[in-house]
Amino acid sequence: MLKKTVLNDIHRKLGGEMADFGGWEMPLWYPAGSVKEHMAVIERSGVFDIGHMDLLRVRGKDAFALLQLCLTRDIAPLSPGACAYSVILNGLGHAVDDAIVYNMGEDGYILIVNANMGPVVSGHMARHSAFADVSVTDESGKFSKIDLQGPASPKIVRKLLARGKDLLGGLRYFRFRGDYADPESETAFAGGVPVLLSRTGYTGEVGFEIVMPRDRAHDVWNMIIDAGGEETTPCGLAARDSLRAGALLPLSHQDIGDWPFVNTPWNFALPLGKDGNFTKKFVGSEIYGFGASPRDTANNRHTYPFCGFDPRKAEPRGAVVSLDNVPIGTVSTCVVDMAIGRAGGKIFSAASGDKPDSFKPRGLACGFVRVDRPLETGRRVILKDARRSIEVEIVNDIRPARTARIKI
Repeated sequence: MLKKTVLNDIHRKLGGEMADFGGWEMPLWYPAGSVKEHMAVIERSGVFDIGHMDLLRVRGKDAFALLQLCLTRDIAPLSPGACAYSVILNGLGHAVDDAIVYNMGEDGYILIVNANMGPVVSGHMARHSAFADVSVTDESGKFSKIDLQGPASPKIVRKLLARGKDLLGGLRYFRFRGDYADPESETAFAGGVPVLLSRTGYTGEVGFEIVMPRDRAHDVWNMIIDAGGEETTPCGLAARDSLRAGALLPLSHQDIGDWPFVNTPWNFALPLGKDGNFTKKFVGSEIYGFGASPRDTANNRHTYPFCGFDPRKAEPRGAVVSLDNVPIGTVSTCVVDMAIGRAGGKIFSAASGDKPDSFKPRGLACGFVRVDRPLETGRRVILKDARRSIEVEIVNDIRPARTARIKI
């Protein structure tokens, strides 16, 4: 039987197209369709139910040491109120999962991991822990999570904050305020709903990840819809997938997974110092050769982002990447970012300030490929599935003019 988030009844009332996502019944899209949902996040705001994620709280004197060992990210510079993206590797350097780690100050750390991964990640940390004073508590049954993403989201959240103080002032990208488990937290929505309010998201656009007590999820969803009005659109997982790919963000167990985490676009998750060397050891660091710049000592696989020339896409399952008629790899993600298009050989977004006056985005196929050799930016390869072959270009970035880092 499929698991259901606490908001499942809302999705059904809204006419959500429900499907199995990792053992959870989740909305793929609503009657407006994934294209309009994608564009709503670029132009206004979209709201997503992310209640299928898991949450771990790590406490104790040795909490820092345990996380330093088990996360690729060096969390020494992570001050209270800051969070960071990290990957969790096993001893072979393969990705167990990815996560966002939150420094909760005196209350330790929070890890938000992917659906069903709480027991896996906590078990992984237990196997690698020789620390005496640390506890890892799975709070996945206690919380829910809703993401509000898009340029209208700061205005909407300001309407919802209950204490009269502008808690968004100075809240930068990858910073957060509050704790959903603290009923006295000053970060609370109307009606006294305590929230963890984080300037993060999975879309590349300005927005928030909002964690609240599980029994208040309906209240928060309805508050957002009421406060946002026509500026807020309920969005399903299809729009989330196309937005995250256009923002150059990986999907765990698809773009990263049970293979060495090397030669990827996500080296920012590694503990690289200014000299290009690692600043710490961590589980799986042996694959790189500690003390040296990251290198693939296990194989010569490389992951690259790509962008096509029109909206045609390849089905990732079974699609082959070819160079000069020679198969060189596979496709891990291929979606259509409907907010982008090409003009004069350049990729523009609907949000690009420098786009031509006549520009109207038709959408471009984009995603990630895993290949057996280095490829330079601008190199064209062919993606071939059972139905079609499409030409795409290896790129450094996909959707321009993303707003995630803007000042609010």
